[in-house]
Amino acid sequence: MKHIRGLVLFGGLLLLWQLLVTATGVPAYILPGPVPVTHALVTHLPLLIGHLTTTLTEILLGLLLGTVLGASSAMAMIISPLLKRWMLPVLVISQAIPVFALAPILVLWFGYGMASKVAMAVLIIYFPVTASFYGGMQRTDPELLELARIMGARPWAILRTIIIPSALPAFASGVRVATAVAPIGAVVGEWVGSSAGLGFYMLHANARMQIDLMFAALTVLAAVSVLLYFLVDYLLDRLIYWQPSQGTLR
Repeated sequence: MKHIRGLVLFGGLLLLWQLLVTATGVPAYILPGPVPVTHALVTHLPLLIGHLTTTLTEILLGLLLGTVLGASSAMAMIISPLLKRWMLPVLVISQAIPVFALAPILVLWFGYGMASKVAMAVLIIYFPVTASFYGGMQRTDPELLELARIMGARPWAILRTIIIPSALPAFASGVRVATAVAPIGAVVGEWVGSSAGLGFYMLHANARMQIDLMFAALTVLAAVSVLLYFLVDYLLDRLIYWQPSQGTLR
């Protein structure tokens, strides 16, 4: 049923796209229809896949490093009140700076290669993972903690067997958000300065007025981002198998 709904939704969006192009008569260099975009996608598929490999590598590395760094920071703040007093204000202040404004600086520091794009993705991913995991650990049932202390459990055992498992649903929510925004960091980094990747290819096609190619690259990026999100969501559901699915009112 989910697959059928997805196909219906995808077909409906394509139909609305075509109706919009037909009804408005918008020029193809502003908004091409789905047919020329599909033709460009099929014709240039090998080249698009090559650029996709670069962008996907940046996204996966940024997601991995950002998740590890965010989880480590959250655990450090839970373990050490001193670290919390120093790290929490820095974490909050870091969000006051527009991350996109840092992209030129990251390119300057790390060069036009993959490192600057991974760093950009890490910066975007870091906050949601850290905030969600830290908040989840803070919301651990105090009665469980008190019972563990009465029974003589050591702090590390309490952290490993009670606090972290209790916070995993919140951590999973942060990872889902991070997965959704990770492509933004990689693509913005490619727009600022790169020689490969779907973001670079989109700028290159736009400069040559090949708008159908630009939309084809955008389609590939959107499709891969959606697939990556659902893959991560599936893996997290298998990891946190004890967390019941939230129902609706009806």
